[in-house]
Amino acid sequence: MPKRVTIQPHLSIEELERRYRKAKDPVERTHYQIVWLLAQDKRTEEVSMTTSYSCDWIRKVARRYNRLGPDALGDRRHENPGGEPLLNKLQQAELAKALQGPAPDGGTWNSRKVAEWISDRIHRPVALQRGWDYLKQSSRLKSECRTLKVD
Repeated sequence: MPKRVTIQPHLSIEELERRYRKAKDPVERTHYQIVWLLAQDKRTEEVSMTTSYSCDWIRKVARRYNRLGPDALGDRRHENPGGEPLLNKLQQAELAKALQGPAPDGGTWNSRKVAEWISDRIHRPVALQRGWDYLKQSSRLKSECRTLKVD
């Protein structure tokens, strides 16, 4: 029979329940619920049935709580700043200037051509979607500038 998950007494059972019931963020609420139920000596399988989380994930949340305390609970994706942009500010300005004229082949710009332009500058492959993202961003900036000039 598997060992029960033990919870370090960082917070009392009453405080865990209070935080579970008061949490506004759904991920934070579920994490507090998991820890609260485990602190009451519930089996991992019972907690899994109650919360619809897998037993592995429940153990992971419990380990993180035991190691770091209440700060480990909640949706930490909100703290993720995201990745660096493909182009720095200077390269973005270069691209904006290039997009004002014709594409290198003399035609109109499209996502493939923008991705190739970026790839040439950063010396690595660039997905077509990223070319589209920059093309869309550039046309949005142009329309904002036109709107500002009209007003």
